Amino acid sequence: MGRSDEPPRLPGGSYATWSRDRLEVARRGAEECGDVWQLESGVYVAATAGPCEEVLHRARDFPKASSPLFPPLKRSSGAPSPEERAHAHAARMHGLRAQAVADRIGEIAPRTARFADQWPMGEDVEILPPVRHALAEIGVHYLFSEDAPALLPHAAQLFLAREVLVRPSRWVWPRWMPTPARRFRTRQQVAFTDALRAVVRRRRSSGRLGDDLLGQLLRPSPRHGLLPEEAVLDTLPGITVATFETPSRAAGWILLHLARHPRAAARVAAEAAALPADPAATTRAHLKDLPYTGALVSEVLRLYPPSWLLTRDAPRQTRLADYTIGAGSTVLVCPYTAHRDAREYTEPDRFLPERWLDGTGSPAKPGVFLAFGTGPHGCEGAALAMAMLTLLTAQTARRYHLSEPPGPGPGYQVTTLEGLATVGLRLRATVRG
Repeated sequence: MGRSDEPPRLPGGSYATWSRDRLEVARRGAEECGDVWQLESGVYVAATAGPCEEVLHRARDFPKASSPLFPPLKRSSGAPSPEERAHAHAARMHGLRAQAVADRIGEIAPRTARFADQWPMGEDVEILPPVRHALAEIGVHYLFSEDAPALLPHAAQLFLAREVLVRPSRWVWPRWMPTPARRFRTRQQVAFTDALRAVVRRRRSSGRLGDDLLGQLLRPSPRHGLLPEEAVLDTLPGITVATFETPSRAAGWILLHLARHPRAAARVAAEAAALPADPAATTRAHLKDLPYTGALVSEVLRLYPPSWLLTRDAPRQTRLADYTIGAGSTVLVCPYTAHRDAREYTEPDRFLPERWLDGTGSPAKPGVFLAFGTGPHGCEGAALAMAMLTLLTAQTARRYHLSEPPGPGPGYQVTTLEGLATVGLRLRATVRG
């Protein structure tokens, strides 16, 4: 069949739920087969740090597959032009840069504190749903400020549409086929777009564009001028879901590590004790004063990158390591195995947040780090995600000891598009003395 909305399947039913053992198979493949190896005809795996980073930086030889989960809606005016897409991308990057995120730490911190304050006491809580809700509130507020409450329910439906779209299936349908999942996706995208259209028109007619990311998109560019309304609307469904979907997966692993490593959690709590009593008074300086907390977040992202496998296509013949990659081939970049490359990290399987700190306590870079990708298609929201996760971790450890309930631990859900997530993660919180 033709290309679908999703990356190509791997042998063995990779859209199905994989166990942790399957991840270790990928790890052993990297160790036994080398830096790059051929999985099947036309499919190659970049498994160690060097070639993974190389593929992601060589965007012309290995461009990112053009298969958005929320493609532009069909309209008589047509899809946005390449120039309009470039303008939208530049505006998003401006609104998501590290400096812009740091300027709004006082808006992010109260919602991470509220998540911690609302944790039910004395219960084993399935934690991913409330984590996702808290991070969705933060992400949608960051994008839309005072208009976030009206758009948050639509963002939740967009997330649900994404979940329905990537559920395991025995078939890979061509893009043109209106499957039930795609029809549901389109309905939710139209509803979100209609709600957002009213916000855009109100802001433009009043002249109060806002200082959030939407405001950046509404401002004229010296080079490109004013973005058409449809170009603004089409760029936002994907980034809206991305602000909380991947960070939610990461947060599950982080909270699990706080439960399993109480000494590390205590060190985070000691740092977090210096945060202001009023979370709204948190500044970029307070965030910089959480070096160990940031190191713990980075270490969990290294061991369990939320996007464990990235797909790149080769439009023309090229070379990678010892292979000639034919035109039309697919290269699978595996951050999970790259992050466990012993040439990059000492004791790569060990949870060691200290590896991210040098002797002065400032962040270090021990090796290739691909949790947010790298190169031209690196994650636009990396700075926002790190701020959200660092503050969520600090506020939670500041208040609670976390523990796992008796019985089997959480499962490991691994799919080519879904990423790496805990399944059925339940934790109990007790007040830290």
